[in-house]
Amino acid sequence: MTRRILFLGGTGTISAACVRRAVARGDEVTVVNRGTGRRPLPSEVRTLTADLRDPEAVRAAVGAAEFDVVLQFLAFTPEHVQTDLDLFEGRVGQYVFVSSASAYQKPPVRLPVTESTPLRNPFWQYSRDKIAGEDLLVAAYRERGFPMTIVRPSHTYDEQLLPTLGGWTDIARMREGRPVIVHGDGTSLWTITHSDDVAVAITGLAGHPDAIGEAFTVTGDHAPSWNRIYGWLADAAGVPSPDLVHVASETIAAFAPDLGPTLLGDKAHSMVFDNAKVTALVPEFETTITFDEGARQIVAFYDAHPDRRQVDADRDALFDRIAAHARQAG
Repeated sequence: MTRRILFLGGTGTISAACVRRAVARGDEVTVVNRGTGRRPLPSEVRTLTADLRDPEAVRAAVGAAEFDVVLQFLAFTPEHVQTDLDLFEGRVGQYVFVSSASAYQKPPVRLPVTESTPLRNPFWQYSRDKIAGEDLLVAAYRERGFPMTIVRPSHTYDEQLLPTLGGWTDIARMREGRPVIVHGDGTSLWTITHSDDVAVAITGLAGHPDAIGEAFTVTGDHAPSWNRIYGWLADAAGVPSPDLVHVASETIAAFAPDLGPTLLGDKAHSMVFDNAKVTALVPEFETTITFDEGARQIVAFYDAHPDRRQVDADRDALFDRIAAHARQAG
Protein backbone atom coordinates (compact mmCIF):
# COMPACT_ATOMS: atom_id res chain seq x y z
CA MET A 1 0.00 0.00 0.00
CA THR A 2 1.39 3.39 -1.01
CA ARG A 3 1.76 5.74 1.94
CA ARG A 4 1.96 9.52 1.81
CA ILE A 5 4.95 10.31 4.01
CA LEU A 6 6.25 13.72 5.02
CA PHE A 7 9.86 13.82 6.17
CA LEU A 8 10.88 16.73 8.38
CA GLY A 9 14.57 16.61 7.54
CA GLY A 10 15.53 14.06 4.93
CA THR A 11 19.24 14.52 4.24
CA GLY A 12 20.69 13.48 7.60
CA THR A 13 22.42 10.24 8.49
CA ILE A 14 19.23 8.38 9.40
CA SER A 15 16.64 10.36 7.49
CA ALA A 16 18.38 10.08 4.11
CA ALA A 17 18.46 6.29 4.44
CA CYS A 18 14.78 6.29 5.41
CA VAL A 19 13.89 8.45 2.41
CA ARG A 20 15.69 6.07 0.05
CA ARG A 21 13.96 3.04 1.54
CA ALA A 22 10.52 4.67 1.49
CA VAL A 23 10.97 5.58 -2.18
CA ALA A 24 12.14 2.05 -2.96
CA ARG A 25 8.99 0.71 -1.28
CA GLY A 26 6.85 2.87 -3.56
CA ASP A 27 5.75 5.43 -1.00
CA GLU A 28 4.81 8.97 -2.00
CA VAL A 29 7.54 10.97 -0.27
CA THR A 30 7.66 14.68 0.50
CA VAL A 31 10.64 16.28 2.24
CA VAL A 32 10.69 19.62 4.05
CA ASN A 33 14.06 21.17 4.88
CA ARG A 34 16.17 24.23 4.11
CA GLY A 35 17.24 22.86 0.76
CA THR A 36 20.78 22.08 1.85
CA GLY A 37 22.42 18.82 2.81
CA ARG A 38 25.32 16.55 1.98
CA ARG A 39 23.17 13.59 0.99
CA PRO A 40 21.22 13.79 -2.28
CA LEU A 41 17.53 13.03 -2.47
CA PRO A 42 16.07 10.55 -4.97
CA SER A 43 14.49 12.17 -8.01
CA GLU A 44 11.07 10.78 -7.03
CA VAL A 45 10.95 12.94 -3.89
CA ARG A 46 8.84 16.07 -3.75
CA THR A 47 10.83 18.77 -1.97
CA LEU A 48 9.50 21.74 -0.03
CA THR A 49 11.89 24.42 1.20
CA ALA A 50 11.38 25.84 4.67
CA ASP A 51 13.37 26.31 7.86
CA LEU A 52 11.89 23.89 10.40
CA ARG A 53 12.64 26.41 13.14
CA ASP A 54 10.19 28.81 11.44
CA PRO A 55 6.69 27.38 12.07
CA GLU A 56 4.93 29.79 9.72
CA ALA A 57 7.31 28.95 6.90
CA VAL A 58 6.62 25.24 7.40
CA ARG A 59 2.89 25.87 7.56
CA ALA A 60 3.04 27.82 4.29
CA ALA A 61 5.18 25.16 2.59
CA VAL A 62 2.96 22.25 3.61
CA GLY A 63 -0.31 24.09 3.01
CA ALA A 64 -3.46 22.07 3.55
CA ALA A 65 -1.90 18.74 2.64
CA GLU A 66 -2.60 15.70 4.81
CA PHE A 67 -0.26 12.77 5.28
CA ASP A 68 -0.48 9.18 6.36
CA VAL A 69 2.82 9.57 8.23
CA VAL A 70 4.95 12.49 9.38
CA LEU A 71 8.51 11.49 10.28
CA GLN A 72 10.29 14.05 12.48
CA PHE A 73 14.09 13.79 12.55
CA LEU A 74 14.97 17.33 13.61
CA ALA A 75 13.02 17.97 16.80
CA PHE A 76 15.51 18.34 19.64
CA THR A 77 13.51 20.18 22.32
CA PRO A 78 9.96 20.01 23.68
CA GLU A 79 9.31 23.35 21.97
CA HIS A 80 10.07 21.75 18.61
CA VAL A 81 7.64 18.91 19.38
CA GLN A 82 4.93 21.34 20.49
CA THR A 83 5.28 23.19 17.19
CA ASP A 84 4.58 19.93 15.37
CA LEU A 85 1.58 19.17 17.57
CA ASP A 86 0.15 22.58 16.76
CA LEU A 87 0.76 22.08 13.04
CA PHE A 88 -0.13 18.43 12.42
CA GLU A 89 -2.69 17.36 15.01
CA GLY A 90 -5.86 16.35 13.21
CA ARG A 91 -4.21 16.03 9.80
CA VAL A 92 -1.85 13.07 10.12
CA GLY A 93 -2.43 9.35 10.50
CA GLN A 94 0.79 8.82 12.46
CA TYR A 95 3.52 11.10 13.79
CA VAL A 96 6.88 9.38 14.30
CA PHE A 97 9.30 11.14 16.62
CA VAL A 98 12.94 10.15 16.30
CA SER A 99 14.17 10.33 19.87
CA SER A 100 17.42 8.79 21.14
CA ALA A 101 18.54 5.70 23.01
CA SER A 102 20.77 8.05 25.00
CA ALA A 103 17.57 8.92 26.88
CA TYR A 104 17.72 5.59 28.68
CA GLN A 105 19.03 5.46 32.24
CA LYS A 106 22.71 6.38 32.60
CA PRO A 107 24.53 4.55 33.91
CA PRO A 108 22.31 1.55 33.12
CA VAL A 109 21.44 -0.62 36.12
CA ARG A 110 21.02 -3.73 33.98
CA LEU A 111 21.55 -4.92 30.43
CA PRO A 112 20.17 -5.36 27.91
CA VAL A 113 18.29 -2.09 27.81
CA THR A 114 14.61 -2.47 26.90
CA GLU A 115 11.74 -0.06 26.37
CA SER A 116 10.86 -0.46 30.05
CA THR A 117 14.28 0.84 31.14
CA PRO A 118 13.74 4.20 32.87
CA LEU A 119 14.42 7.38 30.91
CA ARG A 120 16.95 9.41 32.87
CA ASN A 121 20.20 11.02 31.80
CA PRO A 122 21.67 13.47 34.34
CA PHE A 123 24.77 14.07 32.21
CA TRP A 124 23.49 15.21 28.80
CA GLN A 125 21.01 18.01 28.11
CA TYR A 126 20.38 16.67 24.60
CA SER A 127 18.98 13.48 26.09
CA ARG A 128 16.89 15.30 28.69
CA ASP A 129 15.35 17.44 25.93
CA LYS A 130 14.49 14.31 23.95
CA ILE A 131 12.81 12.87 27.06
CA ALA A 132 10.80 16.07 27.50
CA GLY A 133 9.69 15.86 23.87
CA GLU A 134 8.59 12.27 24.42
CA ASP A 135 6.63 13.34 27.50
CA LEU A 136 4.65 15.84 25.44
CA LEU A 137 3.75 13.19 22.89
CA VAL A 138 2.77 10.60 25.50
CA ALA A 139 0.48 13.15 27.12
CA ALA A 140 -1.06 14.07 23.75
CA TYR A 141 -1.72 10.40 23.02
CA ARG A 142 -3.22 9.69 26.45
CA GLU A 143 -5.33 12.83 26.61
CA ARG A 144 -6.41 13.30 22.98
CA GLY A 145 -5.46 10.16 21.10
CA PHE A 146 -2.75 11.89 19.07
CA PRO A 147 -1.37 9.07 16.86
CA MET A 148 2.27 9.20 17.84
CA THR A 149 5.09 6.65 17.71
CA ILE A 150 8.50 7.12 19.36
CA VAL A 151 11.67 5.50 18.03
CA ARG A 152 14.98 5.47 19.89
CA PRO A 153 18.03 4.78 17.72
CA SER A 154 21.47 4.53 19.28
CA HIS A 155 24.74 5.35 17.49
CA THR A 156 23.81 5.33 13.80
CA TYR A 157 26.33 6.00 11.04
CA ASP A 158 26.79 5.95 7.29
CA GLU A 159 29.82 6.36 5.06
CA GLN A 160 29.99 10.07 5.88
CA LEU A 161 29.97 9.79 9.66
CA LEU A 162 32.97 8.69 11.70
CA PRO A 163 32.04 7.45 15.20
CA THR A 164 35.26 8.37 17.04
CA LEU A 165 36.06 11.33 19.28
CA GLY A 166 38.03 13.14 16.60
CA GLY A 167 36.37 12.04 13.38
CA TRP A 168 38.73 12.34 10.43
CA THR A 169 41.36 13.87 12.74
CA ASP A 170 41.70 10.41 14.33
CA ILE A 171 42.28 8.72 10.97
CA ALA A 172 44.88 11.32 10.03
CA ARG A 173 46.67 10.78 13.33
CA MET A 174 46.64 7.00 12.83
CA ARG A 175 48.18 7.35 9.39
CA GLU A 176 50.87 9.65 10.77
CA GLY A 177 51.72 7.18 13.56
CA ARG A 178 50.54 9.59 16.25
CA PRO A 179 48.57 8.60 19.37
CA VAL A 180 44.79 8.32 19.14
CA ILE A 181 42.70 8.80 22.28
CA VAL A 182 40.23 6.04 23.21
CA HIS A 183 37.97 6.60 26.20
CA GLY A 184 38.14 4.16 29.11
CA ASP A 185 40.05 0.93 28.56
CA GLY A 186 38.39 0.34 25.20
CA THR A 187 36.60 -2.83 26.31
CA SER A 188 33.11 -1.42 26.89
CA LEU A 189 30.54 -2.61 24.36
CA TRP A 190 28.95 -0.13 22.02
CA THR A 191 25.94 -0.74 19.80
CA ILE A 192 26.65 0.84 16.44
CA THR A 193 24.26 0.45 13.52
CA HIS A 194 24.38 1.39 9.85
CA SER A 195 21.67 3.82 8.76
CA ASP A 196 20.48 1.45 6.02
CA ASP A 197 19.62 -1.10 8.71
CA VAL A 198 17.93 1.43 11.01
CA ALA A 199 15.87 2.63 8.03
CA VAL A 200 14.32 -0.84 7.75
CA ALA A 201 12.92 -0.54 11.26
CA ILE A 202 11.72 3.05 11.03
CA THR A 203 10.02 2.72 7.63
CA GLY A 204 8.54 -0.58 8.78
CA LEU A 205 6.92 1.13 11.76
CA ALA A 206 5.70 4.01 9.58
CA GLY A 207 2.06 3.40 8.86
CA HIS A 208 1.89 0.30 11.08
CA PRO A 209 -1.31 0.51 13.16
CA ASP A 210 0.15 -1.49 16.03
CA ALA A 211 2.92 1.10 16.47
CA ILE A 212 0.53 3.88 17.51
CA GLY A 213 1.03 5.00 21.10
CA GLU A 214 4.20 2.94 21.46
CA ALA A 215 7.95 3.53 21.85
CA PHE A 216 10.55 1.31 20.19
CA THR A 217 14.26 0.77 20.55
CA VAL A 218 15.77 0.58 17.03
CA THR A 219 19.44 -0.13 17.56
CA GLY A 220 20.30 -3.51 16.11
CA ASP A 221 22.35 -6.11 17.95
CA HIS A 222 25.91 -5.39 16.76
CA ALA A 223 27.87 -4.27 19.84
CA PRO A 224 31.65 -4.46 19.37
CA SER A 225 34.10 -3.02 21.87
CA TRP A 226 35.56 0.43 21.25
CA ASN A 227 38.95 -1.20 20.75
CA ARG A 228 37.49 -3.19 17.87
CA ILE A 229 35.80 -0.10 16.42
CA TYR A 230 39.09 1.80 16.38
CA GLY A 231 40.93 -1.30 15.18
CA TRP A 232 38.61 -1.80 12.23
CA LEU A 233 39.04 1.84 11.25
CA ALA A 234 42.82 1.43 11.46
CA ASP A 235 42.65 -1.67 9.25
CA ALA A 236 40.54 0.22 6.71
CA ALA A 237 43.02 3.11 6.78
CA GLY A 238 45.96 0.77 6.18
CA VAL A 239 47.44 1.18 9.67
CA PRO A 240 48.45 -2.24 11.04
CA SER A 241 49.40 -1.12 14.56
CA PRO A 242 47.62 2.07 15.62
CA ASP A 243 48.90 3.84 18.76
CA LEU A 244 45.75 3.76 20.90
CA VAL A 245 46.05 5.62 24.19
CA HIS A 246 43.35 4.72 26.72
CA VAL A 247 42.19 7.58 28.93
CA ALA A 248 39.42 7.68 31.53
CA SER A 249 36.29 9.38 30.26
CA GLU A 250 36.31 11.70 33.28
CA THR A 251 39.84 12.83 32.37
CA ILE A 252 38.87 13.50 28.76
CA ALA A 253 35.87 15.48 30.00
CA ALA A 254 38.14 17.55 32.24
CA PHE A 255 40.35 18.43 29.27
CA ALA A 256 37.43 18.89 26.86
CA PRO A 257 34.15 19.82 28.58
CA ASP A 258 32.33 19.71 25.25
CA LEU A 259 33.03 15.97 25.06
CA GLY A 260 31.92 15.28 28.63
CA PRO A 261 28.16 14.95 28.11
CA THR A 262 28.42 12.51 25.19
CA LEU A 263 30.97 10.40 27.06
CA LEU A 264 29.60 10.39 30.59
CA GLY A 265 26.01 10.46 29.34
CA ASP A 266 26.39 7.70 26.78
CA LYS A 267 29.61 6.33 25.28
CA ALA A 268 31.44 5.58 28.53
CA HIS A 269 28.95 2.82 29.34
CA SER A 270 28.46 -0.58 27.76
CA MET A 271 25.19 -0.19 25.90
CA VAL A 272 23.48 -3.33 24.65
CA PHE A 273 19.80 -3.32 23.66
CA ASP A 274 16.91 -5.73 23.29
CA ASN A 275 15.16 -5.11 19.95
CA ALA A 276 12.46 -7.76 20.37
CA LYS A 277 9.64 -5.22 20.45
CA VAL A 278 10.44 -3.67 17.08
CA THR A 279 11.26 -6.98 15.40
CA ALA A 280 7.86 -8.31 16.46
CA LEU A 281 6.33 -5.72 14.12
CA VAL A 282 9.18 -5.45 11.61
CA PRO A 283 10.70 -8.94 11.46
CA GLU A 284 12.98 -8.00 8.55
CA PHE A 285 14.91 -5.58 10.80
CA GLU A 286 18.36 -7.02 11.53
CA THR A 287 22.01 -6.06 11.39
CA THR A 288 23.23 -6.68 7.84
CA ILE A 289 26.23 -4.32 7.88
CA THR A 290 28.69 -4.83 10.73
CA PHE A 291 31.24 -2.16 11.50
CA ASP A 292 34.21 -3.95 9.95
CA GLU A 293 32.44 -3.35 6.63
CA GLY A 294 31.18 0.04 7.78
CA ALA A 295 34.73 1.18 8.55
CA ARG A 296 35.83 0.27 5.02
CA GLN A 297 32.93 2.24 3.57
CA ILE A 298 33.78 5.28 5.68
CA VAL A 299 37.48 5.38 4.87
CA ALA A 300 36.81 4.75 1.19
CA PHE A 301 34.37 7.66 1.11
CA TYR A 302 36.79 10.09 2.74
CA ASP A 303 39.69 8.92 0.60
CA ALA A 304 37.53 9.64 -2.46
CA HIS A 305 36.56 13.12 -1.19
CA PRO A 306 39.69 15.13 -0.33
CA ASP A 307 37.60 18.16 0.63
CA ARG A 308 36.11 16.16 3.51
CA ARG A 309 39.48 15.09 4.95
CA GLN A 310 39.74 18.05 7.29
CA VAL A 311 41.88 17.92 10.41
CA ASP A 312 40.55 19.94 13.34
CA ALA A 313 43.64 21.80 14.51
CA ASP A 314 42.24 22.57 17.96
CA ARG A 315 41.18 18.98 18.59
CA ASP A 316 44.46 17.71 17.18
CA ALA A 317 46.39 19.80 19.70
CA LEU A 318 44.00 18.74 22.46
CA PHE A 319 44.66 15.06 21.75
CA ASP A 320 48.40 15.71 21.97
CA ARG A 321 47.92 17.23 25.42
CA ILE A 322 45.70 14.40 26.63
CA ALA A 323 48.10 11.75 25.33
CA ALA A 324 51.07 13.45 26.99
CA HIS A 325 49.17 13.70 30.28
CA ALA A 326 48.14 10.03 30.12
CA ARG A 327 51.65 8.83 29.46
CA GLN A 328 53.17 11.04 32.12
CA ALA A 329 50.63 9.65 34.58
CA GLY A 330 51.81 6.17 33.72
